[in-house]
Amino acid sequence: MDWQEAERAHDGEHVRMETLAEMFERSAGRNLSDPAQKYKGGVYERSLANTDAVDAAPDGEYATLTYEEMREIVRSLAAGFRALGLEPGQRVGMFADTRMEWAQCDLALLAAGGVVTTVYKSSSPEQVRYLLSDSGASGVVVENAELLDRVLQVADVLDVRFVVSLDELPAEYDDQDGVYELADVYEQGRQRFDEAEYQSWLDDRDVEDLASLVYTSGTTGPPKGVQLTHRNFRANINQMVTRYGPRPDKPDSVPQVRPDSVSISFLPLAHVLERHAGHFFMYNLGVCVGFAESPDTLKEDFPKLEPTVANSVPRVYEKLYDGIREQARESALKERIFEWATDVSREVYRTERPGAGLRFKYWLADKLVFQQIKQGLGGNIEALLSGGGTLSDDLNQLYHGMGLNILEAYGLTEAAPAVAANPAEDVKIGTIGPAIVDQEYKIDKSVVPEGEFDDALGQTGELLIRGPNVTEGYWNKPEATESAFTPADDDGDDWFRTGDIVTERPDDYLVFRERAKQLVVLSTGKNVAPAPIEDAFVSSEVVEQCMVVGDQRKFVSALLVIAPEGVREVASRKGVDVPSDPAEMVADETVRGLVQDAVDEVNERFEKHETIKDFRLVAEEFTEDNDLLTPTLKKKRRNIHERYEDLVEDMYADEEARVEA
Repeated sequence: MDWQEAERAHDGEHVRMETLAEMFERSAGRNLSDPAQKYKGGVYERSLANTDAVDAAPDGEYATLTYEEMREIVRSLAAGFRALGLEPGQRVGMFADTRMEWAQCDLALLAAGGVVTTVYKSSSPEQVRYLLSDSGASGVVVENAELLDRVLQVADVLDVRFVVSLDELPAEYDDQDGVYELADVYEQGRQRFDEAEYQSWLDDRDVEDLASLVYTSGTTGPPKGVQLTHRNFRANINQMVTRYGPRPDKPDSVPQVRPDSVSISFLPLAHVLERHAGHFFMYNLGVCVGFAESPDTLKEDFPKLEPTVANSVPRVYEKLYDGIREQARESALKERIFEWATDVSREVYRTERPGAGLRFKYWLADKLVFQQIKQGLGGNIEALLSGGGTLSDDLNQLYHGMGLNILEAYGLTEAAPAVAANPAEDVKIGTIGPAIVDQEYKIDKSVVPEGEFDDALGQTGELLIRGPNVTEGYWNKPEATESAFTPADDDGDDWFRTGDIVTERPDDYLVFRERAKQLVVLSTGKNVAPAPIEDAFVSSEVVEQCMVVGDQRKFVSALLVIAPEGVREVASRKGVDVPSDPAEMVADETVRGLVQDAVDEVNERFEKHETIKDFRLVAEEFTEDNDLLTPTLKKKRRNIHERYEDLVEDMYADEEARVEA
């Protein structure tokens, strides 16, 4: 039996159809004394630390909750939310950072019959108003006083009856009607908790009931509330358990997520990727979830948590590589060793049967470089999941060559979220893997002009999906729902249009091409996929980020964010002087020449119409803080284009003359 047959046949104890609250209860009962959550001291003013539920962890160190302790908190909070007046089916916003209380409140609200509505921590008061108003939220859980104030600024146009803060609140909020600390909810719930009543709440919920409204991060317009039922989530958990969980046919040499695994959580739980893969999926298996202080403290938190598995987005893996390369620049010798080791890594990955000489070089590279990198990640990593965007093939090969297995997957909010994923048994870099079990799909070739993607080994078109994990539509948006689906030509469900262009290879692995809406259509009629071009700069020393432009223009151009340290290093090696200030670098002709070399190298990989004919340098990195990235670190293309409209127009000022030339 091969791994695909084993997946289809698998029906283990972690594969069931039940509500999410029932799933957690069953898992907690099976893993009572095992660690469930690890939390760091000195990060938050946790109100739960004022109760018997949670011990205060030493500053900078981690403390642990067992599944039994976590279950007691979840049960008490569920009873506490009921005491606040929460009724089944009512929506409650979650407006907080990724932390253990987010998970506890999520599961408690689901147990109490609530529908969890996601709000990104970075949301402005106006965005908060939209999300809580659109969902009709009756309550909201906030991080602290800062986020509470954002809610209170717009409270007069909302129907919110209670607001609960995870952190302690200043005394000025003591007399504020409807405002509570999480400790208040916990204590109230603990006093009134009745196990039989609690069980009745679970029994009254059905897998077809709405579990969550997950709002898309809005790269192309106002967020839409994706309706996800308990069945949607639980089906997708089952699908991912069959791919990445324990199965009788898997040898120990194959990375898998097991009850004794440890994960690290740092992506926004408001996004369905982390909520599923880092949260529901893990708790179902009995995994211990450790919460990083923030994405900026991973260098400190990985060694302390020693995770075996982690979920992330491509930008984090890119930044990790940048950080490793930055450390290597401490001396010329260290840099030469690092560059040699990475070359060995790629060579080993691309060689089917390495000879004795290459094996020795790899052994030495591992001793000198790779082991230090793996120790920096805690020393126990078995697998890293990458989703939420495309990862550069070159970078993925480098990580694999180092012994760090990145499993690239694909999904979207409307699928709860997983659709396809590379199996640990047979990873194929450059693909998003084959579809997961019970995920039906087909390719609509009509959306791709004939002659495009001629290099494709298989059929290319828009990916259409259906299955038990796929949403029935968008909250309060019947027209958007109708346009998102295509009627089936059989007796099955309608097909959801993902809006993503993929290639289906003969081996059934899928290759992500581009978002259909993000394809750059040149005025010549040629289509250009920005992502592969942008990803090609990942290994560049002098370019930090790239955004391709050129829609309805005659050629492709790019906005390139410089990497100041890399520019200085390359300039030093070449014996040329460059300004130290990034703002001056972008106007310097020597710097432009260094970047031009990187552009020329990238251009060699693409067809003539895909090559970058012009570029402008940008000093400011695209980030969430400057509203140029989404909370999941995807480019907000419209915002970037508007911010740098003058630079874009300047590149095309003499378009006709340059094309003729």
